[in-house]
Amino acid sequence: MSDWISLAASQSYPAGTLYVVATPIGNVADLSLRALHVLGLADAVACEDTRNTGQLLSRVGLQRPLVAVHEHNEREAAGRIAERLAAGERIAYVSDAGTPGISDPGARLVEAVRAAGHPVVPLPGPSAAVAALSVAGDLLDTGAGRFTFAGFLPPKPKARAEAIARLAALDHAWVFYEAPHRIADTLAALAAGLPGERRLLVGRELTKLFEEIAVVPVAQAPAWLAADPNRAKGEFVLVVEGAGSAAATGLPDAEAQRVLSLLLGELPAKRAAKLAAAITGAETGALYQLALAQRAGNAGD
Repeated sequence: MSDWISLAASQSYPAGTLYVVATPIGNVADLSLRALHVLGLADAVACEDTRNTGQLLSRVGLQRPLVAVHEHNEREAAGRIAERLAAGERIAYVSDAGTPGISDPGARLVEAVRAAGHPVVPLPGPSAAVAALSVAGDLLDTGAGRFTFAGFLPPKPKARAEAIARLAALDHAWVFYEAPHRIADTLAALAAGLPGERRLLVGRELTKLFEEIAVVPVAQAPAWLAADPNRAKGEFVLVVEGAGSAAATGLPDAEAQRVLSLLLGELPAKRAAKLAAAITGAETGALYQLALAQRAGNAGD
């Protein structure tokens, strides 16, 4: 182990640099040796939550000055960080878990530091989205390994249904995060807005003691969740199988969805889907499923 530590220590870590450090998403053993070295070397650690980061540093035997940089003060704090970098300090930035700037604060800090002329160095590591994709198997095959990261879906039913309708036409997999208090509603919305046979990977508590990974048809996802009360606990990452070629699957393109939305303002779902299909050439059944999803979203909003 000492040889590996020496390898990390022997690399160059210039002063006056912001180091963007990925931290574990649950299992502290996933902290890289390079990240561990930089956290110990830094003059200060800027972090999303000083309590969480303080606990992480304590667990790996480090004590460093902490500076809070979170979504509510990021722009203001970035100026102070830039001043410290100008004085020749090394600053490490971490979010609460995973890779900063990926559905976490960090983007504004990086932009401000770079604009001030200081280097920014990424230290890659854990990411919940990438961890889930790595075990998604051939859910990725239809898009030749491509995927879309959707962050968090909108919390309101109407906006969520509309987001699902847009993502449904992608010919490659899409991945997003979800919180435990919204997971049941989100799985129900996916079941309403996607073809029932579309496969879904549900990753729960990745890298933690109660990690669970399941691949189910989207129509069965609500029942899978309800089968065990413990399954609604924890943080979630979901990977949805891509539609493949829109022409091969008959899924409506963006223009067909636009026409459908206009018609739904005046007509029942079945009639709107049939007329939209006649206008655009899209498949009636797929349009009808999208129409039902949009109507469900409107009713629950």
